Amino acid sequence: MGYFNEEIETMDREELDALVDERIRYTVNYAQNNSPFYRKWFANNNINASDIRSHEDLRELPIISGKTVRERQPPETEEFEFKCSDWEDIFTIHETSGTSGMPKAFFLTWEDWNRYAEKYARAFVSQNFGPGDRVVVCAAYGMNVGANTMTLAAQKIGMAIIPEGKCTFPVRILKNYQPTGIVGSIFKLIRLARRMETEGINPRESSIQKLIAGGESFADESRTYLEELWGVPVYNTYGSTEGTMCGECHQKAGLHVPEDLVHLDLYDPRMENFVKEGECGRMVLTTLLPEGENTGTLLLNYDTEDTSVVVSRERCTCGRTHLRIMNPQREAETVWVLGSPFNRVDVERGVFQRDNMEYLTGEYEAFLYGDEEEVTLRVSMESHDSENMDRDLVENNFLKSFLEYKPLLLQAHQDGNFKVLFNFTGPGGLEFYKIRGRPKRLVDRR
Repeated sequence: MGYFNEEIETMDREELDALVDERIRYTVNYAQNNSPFYRKWFANNNINASDIRSHEDLRELPIISGKTVRERQPPETEEFEFKCSDWEDIFTIHETSGTSGMPKAFFLTWEDWNRYAEKYARAFVSQNFGPGDRVVVCAAYGMNVGANTMTLAAQKIGMAIIPEGKCTFPVRILKNYQPTGIVGSIFKLIRLARRMETEGINPRESSIQKLIAGGESFADESRTYLEELWGVPVYNTYGSTEGTMCGECHQKAGLHVPEDLVHLDLYDPRMENFVKEGECGRMVLTTLLPEGENTGTLLLNYDTEDTSVVVSRERCTCGRTHLRIMNPQREAETVWVLGSPFNRVDVERGVFQRDNMEYLTGEYEAFLYGDEEEVTLRVSMESHDSENMDRDLVENNFLKSFLEYKPLLLQAHQDGNFKVLFNFTGPGGLEFYKIRGRPKRLVDRR
């Protein structure tokens, strides 16, 4: 077991909190001096950067969102108001995917890249990757930063990267280069295992020693199934163009937040105050700059539109002291039905109940129909052989898991106001196969 930056990663809580506050002070001053957006906002609201002394004081500053960023860039404005370095200091320019509107522009200096890479390097090392490892990256290279950041992180720790970009690479890559790890989403890695099996290769007997799942939230049950398919541990990562980049260590006891480089607060649903420790809250991040360093885009109090829970602020058994959070979930993938919320991950948990996987591939999609008085959830699941399967078992397992911790939905289901219908298809029969792009697995059609 080792560390990429032992001094920082194992820093006592008191010292770490002091370092965070020091960097908050420097970062807020940097914003006032270099960010057109924050310079105007501070002036308009009579805020003096020197008054922001600790993370508690961040509540005095605006909570911004992707919408805020899009409204402060061309064509809405003449300049990119969140850009806060001169053009000669900008190393790369990036855009988010734009799935929720106009893509957001982000500017990275070389110092940004080094900080991004350090975050991923810490995660890799905490997952027992190191010199000599060979890792296939099944994340897109391009305007998103994830794949390039992992590649730069690998250089820092002596790993070799096989930059495939997609998980549809030829199986010969695994035979020829004997990679020890793969980075990809849960479903990409499940499909790859199936493809290997059809070509006569048992994933459990391959050279792969560890898998990293990223790109989307997932149920513990789907991770467990993936580990069974490959016979290796699967580690979780969470990252974004905005610079979040949290990683689960080999203890798998929550994702470590690199607190010295990104500050994370959890806010209540009204975005007015921090939630109590242990409660679920909306993730709001603040870029933290070491004194004397620069950045291309600075975000203070940025609403990620994801939710999570702090697992612990105590020292992890791996020795790291940085706080740990639960696997974040997308707020956009949460729906409300008859006064009760549930997330796409709740549907996934029902699908991946272990006994179900004797019949299912794991691919699924769900649709909501109805009105304020009666709602129907239709769940479609892909089966290896939809004609010869125990449908009652799969349906009962799903319902037991899905309704277990949702008393309002359970009561509505018993009363007949919330119906769950099941549909089973053969391979390739789900609707999302006909649509390009990432599958949308929970669709509200009410």
